[in-house]
Amino acid sequence: MNIFFADQTDFAIGNGTILFLVIAALCLFLFSGVLRFVALWFQAFVSGTPIALFNIIGMSMRKIPPRIIVREMICLSKAGIKGPTTADLETHYLAGGNVTNVVRATVVAQKANIPLTWGQATAIDLAGRDILEAVRTSVNPKVIDCPGNNTYITAVSKDGIQLACRARVTVRTNLQQLVGGATEETIIARVGEGIVNAIGSADKHAHVLEAPQSISDRVLEKGLDAQTAFEILSIDIADINVEKNIGAGLQIDQAESDKRIAQARAEERRAMAVALEQENKAKVVAAEAEVPLAIAEAFRSGNLGILDYYKMKNVQADTEMRKTLAEVE
Repeated sequence: MNIFFADQTDFAIGNGTILFLVIAALCLFLFSGVLRFVALWFQAFVSGTPIALFNIIGMSMRKIPPRIIVREMICLSKAGIKGPTTADLETHYLAGGNVTNVVRATVVAQKANIPLTWGQATAIDLAGRDILEAVRTSVNPKVIDCPGNNTYITAVSKDGIQLACRARVTVRTNLQQLVGGATEETIIARVGEGIVNAIGSADKHAHVLEAPQSISDRVLEKGLDAQTAFEILSIDIADINVEKNIGAGLQIDQAESDKRIAQARAEERRAMAVALEQENKAKVVAAEAEVPLAIAEAFRSGNLGILDYYKMKNVQADTEMRKTLAEVE
């Protein structure tokens, strides 16, 4: 009996030890998790951006990384931007946006005195545009090669000379039209169209070579940046070359075509003349075939005598003899 009670006592002590260890491990786990949240709360507190501890814990429960939200809220607070709240940052994160890029773009815009609200920044980011790069381009304009890839835009002036040129377009981002505005491809296409139009309007290619800036002036006058995400600051002609005389080539082709048409018409007239000659010969043969009939009719009617007939034959024979002798000589 004493042995039985001793076994029960040992079993109870063993179960108690295991239970104590499990509870201790659970408490240690919870403490480490809470300590992580407390560290974020303390970081925000000492940075002058107080965020409730339960709010930080709630972010983790909503599958939102609290470290990113806290860090970006501190960044906004240090930059002096008071508008966005933690709820705004959480909403943008849940919508699939890049919170870090939006916060940094907002800070850069605020430092550069560029009007950009939090709503505009989040809308641009959610539209798929790189908001941080857009703000940087607005501060530091970039250069777009037109047409790019070391290719040339070719156009023909009024005197028929083909010119090939490249342009460098300096643009900066128009944040107000970034959502729904056309991209760089539209700028390149419009500038290329304007260059072709400007060269085509020139009376002589020498005028374009003497003053390439005239192309830039004409292109800028057209307002090519309308409804685009950029504002064109300048268009500079980087290179311009004379290709070939398209007008002379077209004139040569036209002359060759006219020559062939004239030859065809001459051949047509020759063929008609040959046909007419053959037709006249056929008429002569037909007329000669009627001579014997006429002679026979003259004999019957008494208009032709036998002596007249022999005289005619002698004349024909003499004519044939003279013709033969002439051919032999």
